[in-house]
Amino acid sequence: MPLSWNEIKDRALKFTHEWADESSEDAEAKSFWDAFFNVFGVSRRRVATFEQPVKKSDGHDGYIDLLWRGIILVEHKSRGKNLDRAFQQAKDYFPGLKDIDLPRYILVSDFARFRLYDLEENSQQEFTIKEFYKNVKLFGFIAGYQTTSYKDQDPANIKAAERMGKLHDKLKAIGYEGHDLEVYLVRLLFCLFAEDTSIFERRLFQDLIEQRTAEDGSDLAMRLEQLFQVLDASQEKRLKNLDEQLAAFPYVNGSLFKERLPMASFDTEMRENLLLCCALDWSRISPAIFGALFQSVMDQKLRRNLGAHYTTEKNILKLIKPLFLDELRAEFERVKNQPKKLYDFHQRLAKLKFLDPACGCGNFLVIAYRELRLLELDVIRSLYGKAQSTSIDVAELNILCDVDQFYGIEIEEFPAQIAQTALWLVDHQMNMRVSEEFGSYFVRLPLKKSAKIVHGNALRLDWCEVVAPAELSYILGNPPFIGKTYQTAEQKADMERIFHDVKSAGLLDYVAAWYRKAADYMSNSVIPAGIAGIHDCMDAGGRETREQLPRTPGKASASHPCDLDSGNPCWNDAYPIKTAFVSTNSITQGEQVGVLWPDLLRRGAKIHFAHRTFQWSSEARGKAGVHCVIVGFALHDATDKRLFDYETVQSEAHEIKAKNINSYLVDASDVVLPNRTSSVSQAPRVLFGSKPTDGGHLILTHREMKSLIDVEPEVAPFIRAYLSAEEFINGEPRYCLWLKGCPPGQIRQMPKTLERVEKVRQFRQASTKQATKKDASKPSVFAEDRQPTQNFLAIPKTSSERRSWIPIGFMTPDVVVASELFTIQGANIYHFGVL
Repeated sequence: MPLSWNEIKDRALKFTHEWADESSEDAEAKSFWDAFFNVFGVSRRRVATFEQPVKKSDGHDGYIDLLWRGIILVEHKSRGKNLDRAFQQAKDYFPGLKDIDLPRYILVSDFARFRLYDLEENSQQEFTIKEFYKNVKLFGFIAGYQTTSYKDQDPANIKAAERMGKLHDKLKAIGYEGHDLEVYLVRLLFCLFAEDTSIFERRLFQDLIEQRTAEDGSDLAMRLEQLFQVLDASQEKRLKNLDEQLAAFPYVNGSLFKERLPMASFDTEMRENLLLCCALDWSRISPAIFGALFQSVMDQKLRRNLGAHYTTEKNILKLIKPLFLDELRAEFERVKNQPKKLYDFHQRLAKLKFLDPACGCGNFLVIAYRELRLLELDVIRSLYGKAQSTSIDVAELNILCDVDQFYGIEIEEFPAQIAQTALWLVDHQMNMRVSEEFGSYFVRLPLKKSAKIVHGNALRLDWCEVVAPAELSYILGNPPFIGKTYQTAEQKADMERIFHDVKSAGLLDYVAAWYRKAADYMSNSVIPAGIAGIHDCMDAGGRETREQLPRTPGKASASHPCDLDSGNPCWNDAYPIKTAFVSTNSITQGEQVGVLWPDLLRRGAKIHFAHRTFQWSSEARGKAGVHCVIVGFALHDATDKRLFDYETVQSEAHEIKAKNINSYLVDASDVVLPNRTSSVSQAPRVLFGSKPTDGGHLILTHREMKSLIDVEPEVAPFIRAYLSAEEFINGEPRYCLWLKGCPPGQIRQMPKTLERVEKVRQFRQASTKQATKKDASKPSVFAEDRQPTQNFLAIPKTSSERRSWIPIGFMTPDVVVASELFTIQGANIYHFGVL
């Protein structure tokens, strides 16, 4: 267990007094560094070696003064010597070290001065021995404390995914797969994080592999199995003669290591791969990317494009800040100088509960929990002041928020396991923040509480069985966006089950089902007007009470101590739950509004805040951003409504105070336009182009068109220019066989053409859709023919977001247009001007 910072500072002062006048490198250097490591409660003999032999960059033999492999290299000189030269000498040793042993830090000293280089951050700090006690936190990595700044696209993220991914692939190749492989990798990833975040002692896991397993990996699986059992055994249940190195591992609990898995198998390459994973600094992996990193390990395609598959903290905060964080922060500012109210506020923070019903790997829950803990840290600062006099009380008695306040539902098993593990890891990171802040080491081991992550289909599960509505505070997340065309049969069945009483629900995006489920769930928590309900609060002495009070929906009792107007609201009030989802913007525009929102409004839904369309961007090159909205709503109204607008989908949001936010995310009354198939005016209709459904056999490139005419000149009258959106915008023409009106006998006299027609028939016959199968009886023509018979305007369905204008243009009816183009038949220059 790491020493407290207070203890470390005391030891540093004693070290300074003892060594302030030493000057001889040869006489006392080893004792000096033994004492230096002792300041941080670490035995130098256990972690680092003196005079490590190594080949220098010039090929000559050299000796490193002190090396803690993979962590720090020390070069020591006599008092007054040149530290720049000492640093260069240290760098000259690098070519002789294995990659796995290359240190992150170089420390040079001449007794009187220290200079610490962080090679990853490209930074250096210099101070005198008399200033050592003021700078001990620079050496937190020795004591077991690690302060890290996270970067969304840190190369460490990619490297971690690649190295663990290779291990995954090798295990899968030998037949170790499925559930067993997933759990095995989660355990290994936990150990890697634990080693770099002080859950384990530094290098404890790596040393076990390096020192206690054969180079050919033949006994590695057996050793890991032994370790997993030790991690699941409390101290009193461990064997009395347990190997000392294994006994140094803490009891983890939390069910992570409980299940007995089949024995894996390793070889030389796999063992080396695991050691390379150990060499990475896993403390640098951001909590926001835990889940995406773990998932990418399981999928080769995701590894190099990791940035495309996780949600940035910035985007997550767009949801959680207006949902709950801004309100809690404002409440904290109001009561932070009032100890009694601040105490009550702290107690209520620990009662908040959160549900993500499509949690994936837990990104939203992880960031929500981290922000809750950061707020709690501010509360504790205000309540208890400086930590020097109250560190033990703060650490042991006053950290109230915990992972069991978080719930999730996830349809895939592996992400569900990851979400629970990721919350444990961020909990430990926050405990380290507390330790650093208040000077005493605080850790929650063995794990006694855990998030409840349920593996199952959220649209078929009863959310009330996951967490009771009366206990829940917030629903949040990023449910899947799947348009009606792309939904599987199972997903369509889910939609029919959820929207069984809603007409035309087949138009809706899959994400809409989470809105309806959330509304139904929230209605279970409503306390009807005039009905006595159980009300959790604090009495005047700060004790918990449960009162039966007559409630008016959406309002607090004027005489109640937790009156909303008093600036001291209860979170378990009438209509308590608030919900916010990231969604495709299609549910707030066009025909979907008229289907989804009247149903939600009938159920009492009111939008409290919303982000209008913005780009849910990705850092990955070539990955298109998705245009999204965020909608926060509840079954009660709010006085202050917040609308976040964007000048462009890629710009920063600016906030607008709104009187009402309607279904189109506009500050206006709750008007929903009915869906209609005809224009309210005499304007011409906008239609889709034609759809071949041909497997590509009626479509021709320029070369294919020329070749076909060379072989069968008589087909030329039946070949037309063919434009989809891409060809229209970029001026790259294709062609198609337009055999409408061509007699069957003439087609049979053109063998190459007939061959293409026959392939169309086979393609349609093989379809699972009955309508397509039926179209197999007429394979020579497009399945859906909407070709204009007079001049028309062509409008591409999609165009680059970088364009200021959507390109449109007049076309003649001899050009066949695909379904990726809209057409306006009979349009004139007036319609062109309006568009």
